[in-house]
Amino acid sequence: MSLDRNLLVFAAFNGAMAVALGAFAAHGAGPAIKSLLTTGAQYQMVHAVLAVVCATWATAGRTARIAGWLAASGGLIFCLALAMIGLLSLPAMGAVAPVGGVLMIAGWIMLVVAAFRSQIVNA
Repeated sequence: MSLDRNLLVFAAFNGAMAVALGAFAAHGAGPAIKSLLTTGAQYQMVHAVLAVVCATWATAGRTARIAGWLAASGGLIFCLALAMIGLLSLPAMGAVAPVGGVLMIAGWIMLVVAAFRSQIVNA
């Protein structure tokens, strides 16, 4: 089985961060920033899971790894931008959040490309 260890580690870091941020949003954040943190954590977690899938998808090759890196990086950027808006009162980070969003979308599109290029074994 071929696996991208660096992507897997990055994805795991993203997953752990998403859990921590989500827990803080649920138990320690004020009502004004709870929604921002929850949204960021949810997007980051979904894209961390996508990156794990891409890191371990043996038959998809480089295209899947690119999809995983785009998704995990986008999730991290999006989540951090929302956290900075809420926790540090940096509204300028609202201009950074769409960069993360575009990267996440690009990750999903690359996943489609990987699916068409991959040798998928039917069970």
